[in-house]
Amino acid sequence: MWKRTRPRRDMADVNVYTAGRLNEMARSLGLLARSCTDHMNEEKGLTRDDALAAMQMSAAMVCGDCSRCNLYSDSEKEDSYYLYYLLRAFEQKGRVEAGDMPRLFQETCRRREEYIQQLNRHLGRATMNLEWKNRFLESRDTVMIQFRELAVILEEFAHQMEQATDITAQKEEAVRRLFKAHHMAVDNLLLLEYENRRREAYLTVHALGGRCVTAKDAAALFGQAVGSRNWYAPPDTRTLITRQTGTIRFMEQGDYRMLYGVARISKAGEAVSGDNYTFSSALPGQVVMSLSDGMGSGEQASQESSRVVELTGQLLETGFSARAALKMVNTILMLTGLEQHPATLDLCCVDLYTGVLEAMKLGAVATFVLHEGTAEVLEAGGVPAGVISQAEPALLSKKLWDGDRVVMVTDGVLDACPGTEKELSFKEYLEGMELKSPQDMAERLLRFACQSGAVRDDMTVLAAGIWKRE
Repeated sequence: MWKRTRPRRDMADVNVYTAGRLNEMARSLGLLARSCTDHMNEEKGLTRDDALAAMQMSAAMVCGDCSRCNLYSDSEKEDSYYLYYLLRAFEQKGRVEAGDMPRLFQETCRRREEYIQQLNRHLGRATMNLEWKNRFLESRDTVMIQFRELAVILEEFAHQMEQATDITAQKEEAVRRLFKAHHMAVDNLLLLEYENRRREAYLTVHALGGRCVTAKDAAALFGQAVGSRNWYAPPDTRTLITRQTGTIRFMEQGDYRMLYGVARISKAGEAVSGDNYTFSSALPGQVVMSLSDGMGSGEQASQESSRVVELTGQLLETGFSARAALKMVNTILMLTGLEQHPATLDLCCVDLYTGVLEAMKLGAVATFVLHEGTAEVLEAGGVPAGVISQAEPALLSKKLWDGDRVVMVTDGVLDACPGTEKELSFKEYLEGMELKSPQDMAERLLRFACQSGAVRDDMTVLAAGIWKRE
């Protein structure tokens, strides 16, 4: 709680001190992550030592004093080609066969079948141990990734605090006067402006005369006092101002607003679509749209894609950057055993202060941005989430203007479009459409994709429009 009598320069001092401490914490987390980086790319397959150990154990159990073939002693040599051939044969076929053994072994060994059986057994045990080791290394790598991304979050927050300007003195008198006229007393006020011109306010206030004022009404009054109508009380702040003193937070809305519409249909014969989507404005000054296509169709695919979009949303709300969130989701899916059931992830984040769209994709198809009748295709190849542990999301950026439209689709929509050039066909239809509401756009685009007849895959169209606030 801020004291009214405290000099304003104290707030700047606190910001500088806090930013410094956050930077120190970020550096510590970064050093901790780098301490394990040297081993993150170590070999994760069976090694020469694993093969030698398996041969030694097999010989101890089968060969006894026999030294006719000298198989183990020959394999110990650094230039032994056979040892690597043995490992590749086992990895490719899952077992070593008699034909994979050296000719001398085949001609002289009296217990060939027993030896090969023991060799396969010990190589199989080494493989199982290796799987556990790799799983541990993947878990450790996930923790290191979290440390690195948390360090980035702290650095960004520290930078934000350093760049925040205290502009309370410019608006304080007007705010106090207007609130008093509406039976509220402002005990303390802090008004900050960030480098992207976003403003945020903290008021310590109480109502007079036993009255009660909603946070929504108070935000409108505050906007009137500072000369901007686009102020609101976020969900995580107080909802009411009563006679009991409390601190409430107001935030300024961005220069843009967005509306969306969605149209979807399940694969023929399926009751549930394997596609899932979100459209969220929970983050201050930002809209997040995500679309995920689970492998296959039906209930299983729906659960997988739902999990992907939910995890992404939770990470974004926590403070992870979009790129970090996608990488984290990919790693989590790898560790939880969904390698056989991957899901694509298509993410669009729009800054409502600047109108800049950032699109990030893991295995997703193209996104279309319509500006003044011309559609631009934002596309990137790649594998779905949960397939490759170090998969990098493709990042694309685009400035949006008043009236622009953004269209996200799953692969079922493009695959159903007529002609061989699917994206071109969809783009041409989009450019020729009469623009109405995003919901109308989504429905007409889905009908266009379905005109070929049977629905062979789940289809989802997510359309959004951006408009300048008046």
